[in-house]
Amino acid sequence: MRLGVVCGVLAVLLSGAVAPAAAAPAGSEPVYDYAKAVRETVWVDIGRDGDGDGRPDRVAADVIRPGEAAARVPVIMDASPYYSCCGRGNESELKSYDSAGKPVKFPLFYDNYFVPRGYAVVLVDLAGTNRSAGCADVGGASDVGSARKVVDWLNGRATGYTAKTGGSAVTASWSTGNVGMIGKSYDGTIANGVAATGVAGLKTIVPISAISSWYDYYRSDGATFGFNPAGLAQTVEARNSGQNCSAQNQVLTQGATANGDYGPLWADRDYVTRASNVRASVLLSHGVNDLNVKTIHFGQWWAGLNVEKKIWLSQTGHVDPFDYRRADWVDLLHRWFDHYLLGIDNGVQNGPQASVERQPDQWADQSAYPAAGAVATTLRPGASGRLGTSPVTGTASFTDNPGVGEDTWVTDPGSVALTYSTGALPSDLQVSGTSSITVTATPSTSSARLSALLVDLGPATIRNFAGSGEGIKTGTSETCWGSSASGDDACYRVATADVKKVGYTILSRGWADLANYASLSQERPLTPGTAYTMTFRLASTDHIVPRGHALALIIGGTDGSFIRGPAQPGRVTLDLARTSLSVPLAGVVPAATTHPAVAPDTGAFVPSAGRAGLR
Repeated sequence: MRLGVVCGVLAVLLSGAVAPAAAAPAGSEPVYDYAKAVRETVWVDIGRDGDGDGRPDRVAADVIRPGEAAARVPVIMDASPYYSCCGRGNESELKSYDSAGKPVKFPLFYDNYFVPRGYAVVLVDLAGTNRSAGCADVGGASDVGSARKVVDWLNGRATGYTAKTGGSAVTASWSTGNVGMIGKSYDGTIANGVAATGVAGLKTIVPISAISSWYDYYRSDGATFGFNPAGLAQTVEARNSGQNCSAQNQVLTQGATANGDYGPLWADRDYVTRASNVRASVLLSHGVNDLNVKTIHFGQWWAGLNVEKKIWLSQTGHVDPFDYRRADWVDLLHRWFDHYLLGIDNGVQNGPQASVERQPDQWADQSAYPAAGAVATTLRPGASGRLGTSPVTGTASFTDNPGVGEDTWVTDPGSVALTYSTGALPSDLQVSGTSSITVTATPSTSSARLSALLVDLGPATIRNFAGSGEGIKTGTSETCWGSSASGDDACYRVATADVKKVGYTILSRGWADLANYASLSQERPLTPGTAYTMTFRLASTDHIVPRGHALALIIGGTDGSFIRGPAQPGRVTLDLARTSLSVPLAGVVPAATTHPAVAPDTGAFVPSAGRAGLR
């Protein structure tokens, strides 16, 4: 059902309790007066002194809840470091307060839409950001603890106060204790991190374009993207209340070593290793062309979850579904929160598990992700440029040039990359899941990088994810989603698909440092002329290579579009008999012939090196 300006969906119980089965409501309705909502800030003690001022840190939780609710209400929570430094949503909304410090502006539409429907919305400033004490630690114990302690407070297990220092204790007597966390990027990452603690009361999370392991945001199988967490910490702390976070930032600098080794700092921020702790349901969305929070994040997180879950995969980059599939997304969120927070048996957990955008604004549901018919298939690069299933022999070489990136690799690789193709496909071939490549490589120098691309060779119309909107164009007209009040309106500009015609589509990428062939925790010196075998991952995806197109594997050294090059770039020789690709495929790989022509002037994407920024 499509939802619009203050539109209700079916019936609601005023108390928020579930009616007998014969009269069970299909959904909550906007029966509470948004103008009468209670707006307040509670300062929750997180049990740390991250800024070293001798006082326990308290984080600010801005609350808006129905003013006339006679019964307790559940909570939708977004914990973020961006409420004063960078803003939330496509329109970069910031929090605002009146002269007495009472919250006025709650960014995004969650308060406008859900408070009239019997929910509280709580927006938490992570430690060290906006009005919260402490220091940010970029996904570590302080960040995650900031949000977890608010969940604890909502369940009567932590202490909240009326002031940042001093004040009197205050309880969440109005809360049922049922909490759903939501957020894009850093915010969704914190939802993942809190869920991985297994905290009681967290019933569901909605991570949007979210990180699952901070190592994979800054590094990739030993390779580095060229930026580090201390810089992000300083950005989000820039408008805090004046606390000194230099000591914590130094910890981040020292822990994120210059090489790509996986060490204790990264292990503390690896939620995938704790995915088995998650008890909350998960509604996940991600753009398959997100080159900020790369798609390995959703793939590995999804694989580790053993809970009720659904996933949306768009063709966009780093974009919220509210800005590419707005009405359907709000409808899904409404039903999702009604089910998991109000206990309404609306069946939202049933049906297809995945919804995938196949072409701009054209979506297809499938029963599972990865696709039910996808099977891990071993493909081997052959000396003749063939990519197939048969064993091969021989060698092939490329010369690393860190100044050249993936666009050139596809259209005019020369000596810097190797291309292997299935040839024109007689039928559609679906790549659904996470691929990996195993190479046996002999470097000519003592340092080497490896990169691999999966490419759909053939013309298509796609979302222009390399554009400024990462696949969307924001217009001037607005639609409204809930009730408005002075200083906090429910209206947002409409975004439409920004499309582009291309001659090929890069559907998955992976990068590695060959020096980490034996261990991600400690690189080892390479001996020129010695062969090393290493397996590294390619990004998760769900893509159909159409009939008549070809699936290609491109292997090279430093993909200058993303990773930093080695100290001594040189020539790398592959032992083809010991090099293979494992790719999850639904369909049949034909005997390879020649790959289709690729127009060099219709490249899909020319990124800038070291693309970063989590918003």
